[in-house]
Amino acid sequence: MKISVLTPTYNRAHLLERLYNSLLANRSETVQIEWLVMDDASTDNTASLIRQYQRENKIEIGYYFQEHKQKMTALNSLVKYATGDLIIECDSDDYFTDTAFKIIENSFYKMDENTYALCFLKYDQNNNNIGQLFKNEETTMFDLYFKEGEDGEKALVFKTSIRKRYKHELEHNELFVTEARMYHKMDLNYKIKCINEPIMICEYQENGYTNNINKIFKENPYGYLEYFKEIFEHDFKNVKWNKRLYAIKHYILFSVLTNNKEILKYVKGLANKFLTILLYIPGKILTKNKF
Repeated sequence: MKISVLTPTYNRAHLLERLYNSLLANRSETVQIEWLVMDDASTDNTASLIRQYQRENKIEIGYYFQEHKQKMTALNSLVKYATGDLIIECDSDDYFTDTAFKIIENSFYKMDENTYALCFLKYDQNNNNIGQLFKNEETTMFDLYFKEGEDGEKALVFKTSIRKRYKHELEHNELFVTEARMYHKMDLNYKIKCINEPIMICEYQENGYTNNINKIFKENPYGYLEYFKEIFEHDFKNVKWNKRLYAIKHYILFSVLTNNKEILKYVKGLANKFLTILLYIPGKILTKNKF
């Protein structure tokens, strides 16, 4: 089995050694590792560091460079170079547990023709699960978050043959969109298999996406608007009340930021339409005041 690890990075040389060492710790006779790194125009010593790792020749490493087009463009490019049976997207501030690839190998048999990814737990550095345990072995990412109550991060291991058919769709020359937009499109044709074991450790950075979400919303509203439009294409039966409100509030937020006047055109379902009408004016006022 061969696993391709895709890592977009920007000025994170000080973190890459931790990820690199975690890959080395996962080497085995039965799993081949391919690490593909996209340098997003870093100004630190990222390039020389990766070249050093390549010279060590301990794992297969591909190094690529782009002119600061950020994470989604980097992933869209890296996936084309992947030659593994499986693909894992791993940010430069994340790293793998020592048994991650053995767990993946042991779970590989769960994948069938209807599976696009294995979904594993993600822990923080204090060994805490980021989110909840899985309730179902087979589900979709939409159902996992909107019907089953998940609210934390998970680690996805994609079947390469399926992952290569999809990309992160960017709008109006924006540089970012939520990964969930692509996941939900994959959900329309395939399922994920869930395994209650951790394979990845996460450390949030002050300059990362999670800690700068309002800035990201303001700079990339068109992609997010398309994402929330597309959410209404999914079956809302059994969607949890707080998740329904989440979808509608954010749909209003990005409609205001993009000056979308056709508010009800993309909203499916009488309950969703009613809530959109009820929340639109307060949502518009809040958005204007906050952004």
